[in-house]
Amino acid sequence: MMDQTENTSSGEIKIIRGKVDSLSVYEITDNELEVLEKGSPSSTYLIFSIFLLSVGFSFLVSLLTVKIESIKIYTTFMIFTVVGILAGIILLALWHRERRSISEVIKRIKDRIPSTEIMKEGNESSV
Repeated sequence: MMDQTENTSSGEIKIIRGKVDSLSVYEITDNELEVLEKGSPSSTYLIFSIFLLSVGFSFLVSLLTVKIESIKIYTTFMIFTVVGILAGIILLALWHRERRSISEVIKRIKDRIPSTEIMKEGNESSV
């Protein structure tokens, strides 16, 4: 008990390690690290895209099914329809592009070590 207290007070940390058969280390560039660090805003793009497309198509259905006599209300509905559909399509395209960019970075990092090497190392260590 005294030894642990002395080690702890001197700043040393006791490390308990479980042995691993093999370990794959992937080196990444600063740019790749930044892309992974920022994460993907793509889910936010998708949520707003679905929202705006729903609003746009709802107003479109209203325009097609209801006779609107006031020009101000008709113009307002038309603006919400056009803006909702266009902004929804733009955000959907952004979501699709961002989703692929993160996946491509991860694939590029993983491809640095061929999967056959990982399988071979795993088979050798299990024998």
